[in-house]
Amino acid sequence: MQEPIVQVIDLHKRFGLLEVLRGVTLQVAAREVVCLIGRSGSGKSTLLRCINFLEEPDAGAITVAGMTIPAGERTRENRRHIIALRQQAGMVFQSFNLFPHKTVLENLIEAPLVVKKMNRVDAVAIAEDLLTKVGLAEKRNVYPSKLSGGQQQRVAIARALAMQPQVMLFDEPTSALDPELTGEVLEVMRTLARDGTTMIVVTHEMGFAREVADRVIFMDQGVFVEEGPPSQCLENPRDERTQRFIERIL
Repeated sequence: MQEPIVQVIDLHKRFGLLEVLRGVTLQVAAREVVCLIGRSGSGKSTLLRCINFLEEPDAGAITVAGMTIPAGERTRENRRHIIALRQQAGMVFQSFNLFPHKTVLENLIEAPLVVKKMNRVDAVAIAEDLLTKVGLAEKRNVYPSKLSGGQQQRVAIARALAMQPQVMLFDEPTSALDPELTGEVLEVMRTLARDGTTMIVVTHEMGFAREVADRVIFMDQGVFVEEGPPSQCLENPRDERTQRFIERIL
């Protein structure tokens, strides 16, 4: 049996007295699309940020692409491991976080050049291919301020993909967008799913989750309450908390 690309073991995270993650365990297989759903404050985004070590978990361990990092170690070697892990886990946020003083192309090639020490010709070739993939090839020399929100988010997705990660993490990537711009971002994500990209997606877009997810996980108060295929979790949930959430959001 193939090793999972992402493995989270007994993860705990506190913010002061508030325990946001309470012993979460998760395995994600290569090419799998997992959608995390639940109310605001249920721990979904914190879990995603812990996988990428943007938040330091208090207990547990995280493995991405065969690299395991236990919580709480603050050694220099551990910091190197976190930098290496982040190269394998691309992250797309609610806000686009593009460099405003750099063109679209420059935004895409920055990390491959600086972090991976990639040859500039190779970095540009990868970036141009990705811009074509997200439908923005003609915007390569444009600055972010000249783009719509949907276009900026598509650039942010391409920028994360430029590092050629093993898994893509999406933290409510459409929540900052007007409804008419949401569709273009979701279509890029559908294409990634069809191409076999491993994805963990925090989302309130139930139609997207129903169509694209291999597995849906409902979180509440820092634990997994229910998980299964969309046909079960979204259309025939077993847990009363999931049922109430789905009734309210659909």
